[in-house]
Amino acid sequence: MPTLFRFLVFCAVIVGLVYGAMFALVMTVKPVERDVTIRIPAERVNQTSQ
Repeated sequence: MPTLFRFLVFCAVIVGLVYGAMFALVMTVKPVERDVTIRIPAERVNQTSQ
């Protein structure tokens, strides 16, 4: 049983590190807002049924 307990503790530590890294990224990285323009060809917009 000690090997199972060590494995579970190891998994818990890895999950904690990943969660901590994700939390640190959320708190430190701020998104930059910017305008996005996407050109759509007229033939895609004005399709006629044939």
